Amino acid sequence: METLEFIIYPDGRVQEKVTGIIGASCGEVTAAIEAQLGRVLNHQPTSEFFATNTQQSTVVNTQPALSEW
Repeated sequence: METLEFIIYPDGRVQEKVTGIIGASCGEVTAAIEAQLGRVLNHQPTSEFFATNTQQSTVVNTQPALSEW
């Protein structure tokens, strides 16, 4: 599940935490929000940022084998 968490401090700073998004695509998700919030002071990538999205595929041959008779 993709989650965006925001902590707003009394001095106006906002801390944003993104979870559930693999790789650098979290930047695409948060770009518009960050543009509205103001200047970004720090980026701290999580382990999900460095993870790779692996897909496993299996090929199944559904054609019948040729008969040798």
